[in-house]
Amino acid sequence: MTRIDLHTHSAYSDGTDTPAELMEKARQAHLDVVGLTDHDTYAGWDEAAACVERTGVSLVRGVELSCAREGITVHLLGYLPDPSNEALLTVQRRATESRLTRAQKIVERLAEDYPITWEQVRALAPEGGPVGRPHIADALVEIGAFPDRSAVFAQTLHPSSKYYVMHWAPDPVDAVELVRAAGGVPVLAHPRARARQRLLPEEVIDMMKDAGLFGIERDHRDHTEEDRADVERIARRLKLEVFGSSDYHGLGKPNQLGENLTDQSVLNKLEEEAFLEVLHP
Repeated sequence: MTRIDLHTHSAYSDGTDTPAELMEKARQAHLDVVGLTDHDTYAGWDEAAACVERTGVSLVRGVELSCAREGITVHLLGYLPDPSNEALLTVQRRATESRLTRAQKIVERLAEDYPITWEQVRALAPEGGPVGRPHIADALVEIGAFPDRSAVFAQTLHPSSKYYVMHWAPDPVDAVELVRAAGGVPVLAHPRARARQRLLPEEVIDMMKDAGLFGIERDHRDHTEEDRADVERIARRLKLEVFGSSDYHGLGKPNQLGENLTDQSVLNKLEEEAFLEVLHP
C-alpha cells in the first residue's frame, strides 16, 4: 500500500522541523508521499522540493488557510495551487499580518498574569515567518508555566479563555473559491475536532461544496470514531473525497507522521484537478 500523508507543518508556520528535516522524517516513517501545508505561506516549498530526490519521498505542495464563519474557526487545505496567483497571496498576507497583531494582543493580556514578553515569543517563531498561538504556547512552556503546547491550548489559549483574541480570516466559502481560482484543490481539514473549535454547521459545508470543495478529512487524531462516521456520512452525501492525515507539527504536538493516511486513488484525482504536479523522485 502506498503510504500518503498530506497534512503536515514545518517551522515556517507552527511546526518545529525545517522542511528538510520534515522530508527526512517522512522517509524514516516510510511515507511514499507527504504534503507540506504550512499556514498561509508557501515559504517551505523550495526547501522541501530540494529533498525529494535524496529522500525518495514524493511531495505535494499545499497551504492551510485559516478561515472563520460567525466566530467559528475553519481550516481549509489548498493543494497544488499556482503560487503566483495574486488573489490567494493577498489573502495569505492579510491573514499573516492579522495573526501578528492578534498575537501581540494576546501576549499583552498574558503578561498581566505570566512573566512573558513579546521578545520571547518572537524569538521562537521563524525569522520572517508568521507568529501565532503555537509560538506563544512555546514561550509559556519555556518559562515553566505549562508542560507542553497541548496543555496551553487546552486552557490558556483555548477560544473560551479570557486571553483569546480573534484575528481576521476569510470566509470558508470564499476561500474555497479562491483556491479553485488559483488552480488549487480545496479540502476541509478536521471538521469535527470539537476539542479545539466550535463545530461548523453542516449547511456551511454544503455551501463550500457548491463553491468547489473537493474533499474532507475524516481520519484525524482529533476525531473520535463517532466523528469519523459522521464525516463519512457527510462525504457520501456531498460526494466529497475522503482524506486521512497526521496534521504533524514535529515536537509541537503528539501527532506522528503516517498515523492516518489517504488513498492513492484520491491523490490521483486531486492531481488531475490541480495546477501544479506532485513532485516525484
